[in-house]
Amino acid sequence: MSKFEYLLSPIDTIKGVGKKTLSSFNKKKIFTIFDLLWHLPISKIETADDTEINDLQVGKNYNIKVIPIKYNFPRIRNLPNRVICEKNGIKLDCIFFNSYEGYIKKLLPLNQEVIVNGKANNFRNKFQFVNPTTKNTSNLNIINDDSKYSLSDGLTIKKYNQVINSVFQNLPELEEWLPDTVSRLFNNVTWKESVIKIHKEDITKIRNTKYFRRLVFDEIFANFLLSSNIRSKIKKIKKKNKILNLQHQNKIINKLKFKLTIDQLSSLNNINKDMESKQKMFRLLQGDVGSGKTIVSVIAALNAIKAGYQVAIMAPTEILAIQHYKFILENFNVYCYPEILTGKTEYKKRKKILSDLLNNKIDILVGTHSLFQEKINYFNLGLIIIDEQHKFGVNQRKKLSDRGGKDCDVLVMSATPIPRTMMMTIYGDMDLSLIKSKPKNRLPIKTYSKNETKIHDVINFIRSEITKKNQVFWVCPLIKESKKIDHQSAIEKYKYLSKIFKDKVDIVHGSMSKEEKDIVLNKFNNRKIDILVSTTVIEVGIDFPNANVIVIENSNKYGLSQLHQLRGRVGRGSKESTCILMFKAGLSDNALKRITILKNTNDGFKIAEEDLKIRGYGDILGFKQSGLKKYNLADPIQHEDLFNIAEKEIKKIEKNNIKIKHFNKLIKLYDKVAVINETI
Repeated sequence: MSKFEYLLSPIDTIKGVGKKTLSSFNKKKIFTIFDLLWHLPISKIETADDTEINDLQVGKNYNIKVIPIKYNFPRIRNLPNRVICEKNGIKLDCIFFNSYEGYIKKLLPLNQEVIVNGKANNFRNKFQFVNPTTKNTSNLNIINDDSKYSLSDGLTIKKYNQVINSVFQNLPELEEWLPDTVSRLFNNVTWKESVIKIHKEDITKIRNTKYFRRLVFDEIFANFLLSSNIRSKIKKIKKKNKILNLQHQNKIINKLKFKLTIDQLSSLNNINKDMESKQKMFRLLQGDVGSGKTIVSVIAALNAIKAGYQVAIMAPTEILAIQHYKFILENFNVYCYPEILTGKTEYKKRKKILSDLLNNKIDILVGTHSLFQEKINYFNLGLIIIDEQHKFGVNQRKKLSDRGGKDCDVLVMSATPIPRTMMMTIYGDMDLSLIKSKPKNRLPIKTYSKNETKIHDVINFIRSEITKKNQVFWVCPLIKESKKIDHQSAIEKYKYLSKIFKDKVDIVHGSMSKEEKDIVLNKFNNRKIDILVSTTVIEVGIDFPNANVIVIENSNKYGLSQLHQLRGRVGRGSKESTCILMFKAGLSDNALKRITILKNTNDGFKIAEEDLKIRGYGDILGFKQSGLKKYNLADPIQHEDLFNIAEKEIKKIEKNNIKIKHFNKLIKLYDKVAVINETI
């Protein structure tokens, strides 16, 4: 067995790990020896051979030599068993719940010195250990290395340390994969000594040491190497270059009712170069809400169509798909024939669409994920545009790219601002075009906060806005009232506002059918109603330029990024817009921070950075990301410097054309076998 095979081998290859222990490890998602190494200790077990019982500190874990002197096995059911132990005349109770007398007698034989391991508690002025483990006094060399781990049922500290110590005895010395310049940053400490160190030392004291930071860098570097490898693999796919008619493009641009910004033109230029090249495009078009990504992607689509190709536009929701379809149909139908396909498309209509698609009668097909089912075949698909698919991971994006064929370019759009360190992790496999500036006609959204007790002030403001022919979004976190959660419900707010504004109010929420939603949204779009009460179903993509006020109930319950997305539903026209953040009394410090930040800036990227600082790495985008790499050690806030170093190293590797295969062992170690099989 090679060094790498050992590290990636199943946990039950370790001596002493049987079926029962294996099951307990698996519950902790520990399947291989390498997995075991990243299940870090939560604290160090104090070595206490010279500590007296009276010097123990409550809540700390200890190994301490004692002599059991008396058993107390009560005959009353549910009472715990107790063993009275002694050290230098001071007594310590060992309490056992759900343990048999025979087991306890074997564990703590009377009048024999043993080492008891447990957490110190104090009950009725007497120290005690509850359900402690024990060791033989001859094993002192192992005891000094013991650490406390988070364990599942069936695993004891004693057993766990036996297993991890067995691994350390067999841990191989690996050939250094870090470049010399990087290795020197960590004083040339090796991977092996770093791994042992973070298990043997107090984890709370080692996080800023060269050992811990070296392992953090390994993890980041492995992730970036994989992304770089996928990028290079995609670029090696030779495709038929598209011959674009830029005169036709400029004719379209000149007919627009607005001027494209410098960032929009620059992004379009990047996309055009990718489509005209013989390398497959795999590009992310990112911009803040309202920055004008959609028009850039539509012009790119029209360029591809003029070059003789079909385009597929995939949206995350049916509402957004319909909006894209209508936007293209109403504004660009002289240049293309668009169609829409969703999971709810009727059978006859669906059948005709599939036939027309194969016979090249459809230029743009808009829809949800159903666009890429096996039964759907295109005549000549040349461009896939994926809107807001931030839940797509590296593997999913690559599969979608492959599904389009070798001549098909891929453009991913995201209106979710992401801090740079997270951008490298989530979209490191893609080239990036960034739209930071907003169209000149877009005025900053004025943001205010109001205690819910001041709702009458808000109502008066809404009334004045309606008299100016403006429209209002009123967002609530829940559909119906909840006894468990003290949040405003959309239905109750709809009833409340209907009493004031009569038939000028309607409601839309996730439990409504597509037809019901369409009716209400069309009423709002045609200005037959002034106030649309909604849940966060309007969060992404809904575009009604005449709506220039949004009221968000219980704003303190949302994350910053989600609040920014909701606020982005207004300010899409040329009018001055307002966002009102309603809150209950007694705001937490973090809630107050979020509201203050939102009031002070409209810059989504600044907001994302602040959100990351407040909430930490993990759920920064307001949802669980299936495609987001979950690091064991690395954190984009704490280790930003290491992310930047890793990025520089990747650029060196790509510039000097260093083969990624040199780093294959590093990538393989960091649990990327499934992806590697597809890409290397």
